[in-house]
Amino acid sequence: MSTDIIINDQTVHDMDPFILLSLLNTKLRNESDSLAGLCENYNIDQARLVEKLGTFGYEYIGEINQFRLP
Repeated sequence: MSTDIIINDQTVHDMDPFILLSLLNTKLRNESDSLAGLCENYNIDQARLVEKLGTFGYEYIGEINQFRLP
């Protein structure tokens, strides 16, 4: 049985924001050098993603390639 989480636009929309935050920061650190690249790779609407995490106070900081509280 696989424990891989399928990440796409729908799962981003449905996922708990704190689990999503952890998952995205891990993928940004290990798989991608930018949010745009990660979104393109997984076919995720970047604006929708930023808006969802922004609702909980998180913003993407490109210089460190992760989402954080400001």
